[in-house]
Amino acid sequence: MTGLAVVTGMGHAVPASATQQELWDGFFDRYYGGRALARRIFAAAGVQTRHAVANPLDEDLSAWSTGARMDRYVAESMPLAKQAVSQALADAGLAAGDIGLFAVASCTGYSTPGVDIRLARDLGMSADLQRLFVGHMGCYAAVPALGAVTDFVSARGRPGVLLCLELTSLHVQPPCDDVDQIVSHSLFSDAAAAVVVEPGAADGFDVVDVVARTDVSTADHMTWDVTDLGFRMGLSPRVPDVLKKHVRSVVTGMLDRHGLSTEDIAAWAVHPGGPRILDVVGEQLALSTSAMAPSRRVLAEHGNCSSATVLLVLSEAARDVGTGGHLVMMAFGPGLTLYAALLRRR
Repeated sequence: MTGLAVVTGMGHAVPASATQQELWDGFFDRYYGGRALARRIFAAAGVQTRHAVANPLDEDLSAWSTGARMDRYVAESMPLAKQAVSQALADAGLAAGDIGLFAVASCTGYSTPGVDIRLARDLGMSADLQRLFVGHMGCYAAVPALGAVTDFVSARGRPGVLLCLELTSLHVQPPCDDVDQIVSHSLFSDAAAAVVVEPGAADGFDVVDVVARTDVSTADHMTWDVTDLGFRMGLSPRVPDVLKKHVRSVVTGMLDRHGLSTEDIAAWAVHPGGPRILDVVGEQLALSTSAMAPSRRVLAEHGNCSSATVLLVLSEAARDVGTGGHLVMMAFGPGLTLYAALLRRR
């Protein structure tokens, strides 16, 4: 894949914001009955601001049916998707009609016709456009989806666009004492992020490699179940321990194939699944505070936006990479699965 598929444009869009403290004081304090544990989890989440199409300060969706939430997903998704993709196309200097593949990743909403068809129509993409929807992979979906777009661009010689669109605010759950639900409610946020990939472009980031590791023995550690009241997250506190076991071998194995070490990497785009996950990745790869700063900044300013998050971090981290420099992006999710990609600045 080296040199054939190049990330040339990036864009993102977020809905209206609220601070973590406002969300606690105005909704979740009452929602959790002032429970001290919930207050501590919210305070320690590393999040300062979150974005939501369904702000719990204005409306409580916790008793809504899944059908009603999916109707809301259709209504709310298009403006964010259009803004993110249009921004990425403008950044790359391409028109919508130039695109050969439009891939959409989302685990927070489904409809047919989907966002891929609706947005392709509204932006004026070609009638012979190929489309791909990547569903329910969770937080790591951006990386395998980028790999699929890269393969298309390399094989077909036509540009592709990847959109990650996640509206987690539509899935607030009824009140309960489960710690995993408290953690989820303290972290997750809404965003749309897009990248454009072109064949052989003169400027941008070569997608050099994509790798994966799934530990099927820990499949129950992270789940995302469809229920009658939206999608429910299951999140074991043992997730950082599993990542601790695998992250170094996955990353160094990928780098070894290209004659690189962690010291050769100019920037890191690590999915900020939570503060403990970032701590583990930083410790296992011996990364500096500055190397982890883009991930912690995105966590603070946006929260965890599922698959869109690592693309937000990529946009931040890319600024620190000069010509010929390398960047590693990685994300984690159900499976328990770790995906990583190696990019090189042209």
